[in-house]
Amino acid sequence: MRDTTGGDLLVTVLREYGIDTVFGIVSVHNLPLVEAVDRELRFVPVRHEASAVSAADAYGRARGGLGCALTSTGTGAGNAAGSLIESLSAGSSVLHVTGQVESAFLGSGRGFIHETKDQLGMLRAVSVHAETVPDAERAGRVLRAAARAALAAPGGPASVEWPVDLQYAAQTDEPEERHAPPAPSPTAGELVAAGRLLASARRPLVWAGGGATGARDELARLLEATGAGLLTSNSGRGSVPEDHDQVIGNFATSPPARALLTEADLLLTVGTHFRSNETADYGLELPAAHIQIDVDAAALGRAYPAAHALHGEAAPVLEALLPHARHAEPGWSDRVTAVRAEVRAALRDSIGPQAAVCDALRAALPRAAVVARDVTIPSSSWGNRLLEMYDPRDNVFPRGGGIGQGLGMGIGAALARPEDPTVVLAGDGGLAVHLGELLTLAQERPRLTLVVFNDGGYGVLRNMQDRYSERRSGVDLVTPDFALLAHACGLPYLRIGSEEEAAPVLSRAVASEGPSLVEVDLAALGPMKNPFTPPVRIPGQ
Repeated sequence: MRDTTGGDLLVTVLREYGIDTVFGIVSVHNLPLVEAVDRELRFVPVRHEASAVSAADAYGRARGGLGCALTSTGTGAGNAAGSLIESLSAGSSVLHVTGQVESAFLGSGRGFIHETKDQLGMLRAVSVHAETVPDAERAGRVLRAAARAALAAPGGPASVEWPVDLQYAAQTDEPEERHAPPAPSPTAGELVAAGRLLASARRPLVWAGGGATGARDELARLLEATGAGLLTSNSGRGSVPEDHDQVIGNFATSPPARALLTEADLLLTVGTHFRSNETADYGLELPAAHIQIDVDAAALGRAYPAAHALHGEAAPVLEALLPHARHAEPGWSDRVTAVRAEVRAALRDSIGPQAAVCDALRAALPRAAVVARDVTIPSSSWGNRLLEMYDPRDNVFPRGGGIGQGLGMGIGAALARPEDPTVVLAGDGGLAVHLGELLTLAQERPRLTLVVFNDGGYGVLRNMQDRYSERRSGVDLVTPDFALLAHACGLPYLRIGSEEEAAPVLSRAVASEGPSLVEVDLAALGPMKNPFTPPVRIPGQ
C-alpha cells in the first residue's frame, strides 16, 4: 500500500492494462490526471472530445485490447457522447475517464462551472458501465471495475466521472487480483445436437461477425475441414485472410451470394448480429438449418431464428464442433470460389476508375497495415469489401455508421501500432466534422496517410436525392483547397486526378515515415459506373 495522487493511480491502472498512450483534452477538472499521464506515459492532445474517444477506441481495436480517453466534465463529457455511442455499437473496449466538479458541489444544481444535470445518467445511457469515484479510498477499485467491464464480452465503453478534489487527494491503492468471470458455454447436449447437423451438411456456409475475430485458427480449420464458403459482416473481415479461396467476404446481399445462400443446406454463424445494412433490412433469406454461436445471449435468435443457438465464446465452441465436421459434396468448394470471383469482378466493374485507387492502396500497403475508414462512398462501396483485409485488427471503421470519426480513429490506430503504416479513407464532408484533428496529425506525426475523396459534399446523400427527389437539400458543401490546408498544417500534400496517378502517389505516401494528405479529386478522376446509394429503404420507392 502507498499514498498516491489520482493521476499517479490512473497511470498505475493503465499500465496494468498495457496502455501506453492516452487521448484527451486538458481541463481544470482533469488537470491532475493529464499531468500524470503526460509525465509517465504519452498524452495526445486531440482537438475535440469525440475524437479522444474515437482515437482510444481504435487504439484498442488495433492492439486487441483497451484504450483510454480523458475528457472534462459537463460539455466536455457531452461532446464525447457520440463516439461513446460508436464504441457501444461496436462493442469496443474504451475506458473513458471524465472530470467532475468538486465533490462538495456534486449534484447541487448551483451552476458550478462545468457542472451538468445528471452527468452520470447521461454516461450510463451511452456506456456499458458508468460510475462515480466516491472517495479517495475507492478510486482504484472504481477504475479497475470499469476496465473489466469494458473488456468483458460483448464489450463497450466504460465511463468514470472523478470529482476534481478527489483527483488531487492522496489515494490509498490496493491492487486487486484480476479474476476473469467464467465464460458461458453450451451444454454437452447442445453441442452434440449441433454437431449432428454440421456432420449432415453437404453444402455448408459460414458467416463470421465481430465475435469470430478471437477464433481465427478454429475458423480456418473449420473451413479446411468442411470446404465451406465464408461470408462475413464488415466487423468479421480478416478473421480468415481475405485472399483465401473460400472467403467470399462482406457480400452477403449481392445476387451471387444470395443464390449461394439459397443452395446451402447449412449456415453456421459466428458472432454476427445481422445488422440491417448487411441483410437488406433483414430481407435476406437464410437457410432454416442455422447454427448460431454468440457470447451475447441476447443476440441468439434475435434477427433470424436458429435451429441451434449456442451461447458461448467462439473459439471453444468451434473447437468442440470441429470433430463433427465433414467435407462438402464434390463441386461445392468450386462453386464457392466461383462466387468469390464473381462478386469481386462485379464490384470492380461498378466502381469504374476508383478500382485503380483500391488496387494501388493494396499494392502499396504491406500485409500488416491498418486501414481506417470513415463513412464515405469509397469506404461503403469498395473499402468495406474489395480492399482485402488479412487481420481483423487492421479493419478499423465506425460500425455505428456515423461520419467524421475516421481521422480520429486513424490517429489512435497509428499510435497504437507505430511500426505499421496506417491509411485513413475519408470524404471531404466527413473530414470537415473534425477538421481540427489535422492539427493533431501534424503535431503527433504518426505514420499515417490520409486519403481524402473530394466530391464537394455528401456524395452518398446527393446520389439518393438525385435518384429519388426533384432537388438537392444540404448535400453540396464548400470544400477547402486541400493543398493550401495541408501547407497551413505543415503536412505533405499529394493529389490523384487520374487512374495512372494512383499507384505512384499512394506508393510515395505510404512509404513515408510520417503523415501526409492525399486528395483524390473525384471530378478529375471520373464517376463510378454505377452511382452508389446506401442500402436503406425509402418508403414508397
